[in-house]
Amino acid sequence: MPTGLAARDLLAGRVSRGAYDGVRGALRGYAGCLLRACRSRRVALATVVVLLCGLTLALAYLNKARCAGAPFAADGRSMVFDLIKDSDVCYSDIQFLWLGRDIDQHVFPYIGGGITADGALTGGAVEYPVLSGLLMWLGALGAKTDADFLAHSALLLAPFALLTAWMLARLAGRAALLWAAGPPLVLYAFHNWELPVVCTAVAAVYVMAALTRYSLRTRGIVAAILLALGFCFKLYPGIFVLPLMAFVLTGGMARDRGDGLDVRGALQAAAAAIGTVIVVNLPFALAGYEGWRASITFQQLRQADITTNSIWYWGLRPMFGPDAESESAFQNAVSIASPLLVLASFALAMWLGWKRFGATGVFPWVGVSGAMLCGFLLFHKVHSPQYTLWLVPFLVLLELPLPKLAGYLIGGYLIADAAIGIGVFRYFYSISSGGSVDLMENIVQFGVWGRAILLVAFFFLFARSMPRGFRPAPPPVPRYYPGDLVPVA
Repeated sequence: MPTGLAARDLLAGRVSRGAYDGVRGALRGYAGCLLRACRSRRVALATVVVLLCGLTLALAYLNKARCAGAPFAADGRSMVFDLIKDSDVCYSDIQFLWLGRDIDQHVFPYIGGGITADGALTGGAVEYPVLSGLLMWLGALGAKTDADFLAHSALLLAPFALLTAWMLARLAGRAALLWAAGPPLVLYAFHNWELPVVCTAVAAVYVMAALTRYSLRTRGIVAAILLALGFCFKLYPGIFVLPLMAFVLTGGMARDRGDGLDVRGALQAAAAAIGTVIVVNLPFALAGYEGWRASITFQQLRQADITTNSIWYWGLRPMFGPDAESESAFQNAVSIASPLLVLASFALAMWLGWKRFGATGVFPWVGVSGAMLCGFLLFHKVHSPQYTLWLVPFLVLLELPLPKLAGYLIGGYLIADAAIGIGVFRYFYSISSGGSVDLMENIVQFGVWGRAILLVAFFFLFARSMPRGFRPAPPPVPRYYPGDLVPVA
């Protein structure tokens, strides 16, 4: 460091260029030490978050495993499953789908499958995209009972949750605890096959935010591939490709920006996503088109009923009569209104993002992606409880305005979600056992409408939010030596 005299000379512009370079080198070395210390703390924090996530996953498995175990029926079903799955709130789609999809027969999915006129899947076809179907098949290898299938599937899924925890901790610090040790992971980690798709979505954000040594185009292409892989698990990350394209088109953050719009880079990201989806799906479509198409047909035929937890059933259905004709009219109305409103919410999110770009110079692609997800969750005809796992990473990653209010909103959402995730099964149990149906129905409706109101709030908050630690870098400052009149190259 310079002496007092040297410092005065430095400020006065009378120091030599060599001395100035020496000062800059010393300061740079000090900054390097601070950076290494910060990195060590981030690694330590990420390690703690991952360990806590492991403990949470253990609790999640033990929660679902209460429904699994001897004695077993001849088909490998735990006999206790149907007795306590609703009353003890230990139901999981994983255990349930051991039967009915030929998983117990170890049939390779899609290739020889199909769907009947009344919507029943046959021959190994499942209702999910192909990568989820492959995970289901892999989880069944060596399994002879639904308990085995649950355990094997949990072992396959857990690494995705741990990797997600690590990435969120590196990107958002302590906020990652909401994912790693929050109630949603306990309730839903092994409820369905959500963890891989969440991991791909978070990985796309990680690539864009953390791997800045690569060009924006390169990161955009890799992120688009990851989102496309997520689409091949559970579809929803596919909607994030559009805001990603806008981010690449507009030059990303200030440190990435060149001159003009990068149309080529945006198109390359789109092509990478489309190409990935084709590469993954084409072998299945060629080997067994009917079985591959059956998963799409199944979702198209699915109706908004008491099991879908959506605003359509609880809000629109009472406006129609109880007869079969009224039910048909209700389903037709939902089949039109739901996709139109979902698409309208996507358009609104993109428009809000573009306005934000005009004000800040950065298109908030992560925030817009989160807003689009809120629109989808709000207006889609199906809103399964485990979809909360899709939303939690955005609550972790985005630095919402009005932090205290945002904290209350997040807490309120978790309460409403628990009312659905726990209450809906107790509601089903009350219906079958003649218990307090009205009380449980009120709890479910509180969850449905509380969640819906908060999704609207998050939609607008997300659209104007930037990720934690992912702010525009200032433009480069010209390097001047004291007393120089021209910048040094």
